[in-house]
Amino acid sequence: MPTTLTLPHGRITLPAFMPDATRGTVRGVDADDVAQAGIQAVVMNVFHLMQRPGSSTIKALGGLHRLFGWQGPILTDSGGFQIYSLITDQPHQGSITDRGLQFRPEGSKRPFRLTPEKSVQLQLRYGADIVVCLDVCTHVDDPPAAQEQAVRRTVDWARRCKRAYEQYLAQQRWERPRPMLLGVVQGGGILELRRRCADELLEIGFDGYGLGGWPLDSQGHLLEELIGRIRELIPRPYPMHALGVGRPDYVAACARLGYDLFDSALPTRDARRGRLLRMAEGPAGSFSYLYIQDDTYIKDPRPIDEGCDCLTCRRYSRALLHHLHQTRNPLYPRLATIHNLRHMARTMMQLQEERGGDAPTPARAP
Repeated sequence: MPTTLTLPHGRITLPAFMPDATRGTVRGVDADDVAQAGIQAVVMNVFHLMQRPGSSTIKALGGLHRLFGWQGPILTDSGGFQIYSLITDQPHQGSITDRGLQFRPEGSKRPFRLTPEKSVQLQLRYGADIVVCLDVCTHVDDPPAAQEQAVRRTVDWARRCKRAYEQYLAQQRWERPRPMLLGVVQGGGILELRRRCADELLEIGFDGYGLGGWPLDSQGHLLEELIGRIRELIPRPYPMHALGVGRPDYVAACARLGYDLFDSALPTRDARRGRLLRMAEGPAGSFSYLYIQDDTYIKDPRPIDEGCDCLTCRRYSRALLHHLHQTRNPLYPRLATIHNLRHMARTMMQLQEERGGDAPTPARAP
């Protein structure tokens, strides 16, 4: 099992959590805040970036790293999940065919088209360190026919993504380290379909693989048994990305099953909404929530978490954070987000120690 990934913009020590900088930034904080929290890499999303600020703007300003001031590695999500969600909720907004995806976001004056080739080309032009193949996402409870069609398209699109990736690197005469290309294993809750998808993706050949589809059941519980079986389908030398897993205990469970990369908007969204993370006694990943809007914190002089070394916990009290939250002061989301990011970084350091990996190299702040 790998302990580090060497990428064009630095190394990632595994396992690693990557916050969602979906539209280019982690909401409420800047690149310096993210790096100082100990975060090694971030995730950005083609679906949103191709709309705003737009591909021509990103290119004109030198790519994602220069535009947004983040110097560490970036994983770019292909946008398949977001388009699936859009079309599922509003079928008139788009369609999925063998050729690719067509969608018209709310308020857009024109439709967007995203093919496997275009998705890879955009990610590489943006300067991504880890490129994710365009796939067809499904919910774990979707019927077998839908799952089978999704697997067929996902594998076909993965083959086209690999071809576009190799052509682009050859044309650019890319020198190592080159960006990684991840294939995504789909198949819903049907293990035989997952096995077929994994086998065909392995035959095509990728640098790593992703856990496709929704990782939780209808009650919001981690599908741990299924997730573990899917990890067993991919040989351990290949890193695996558990897309959308971001609760500390779920991250820890997946890391112990052999997953290496994690991304989610949950920790930062929770921070903005007043749900702050605290370490709890027990193995790595043990945590509790502190709801800063509760009146019990009006005069509480303590930091969020006495064991945390983030800027927020070193300098500010629960009482101040309660006041900032209740008065909707724009300083609140910054301080809260810094803390939750640091909590995730500390959790990953504990999981890295469990694996016996190298000490992480934090992303460089601008």
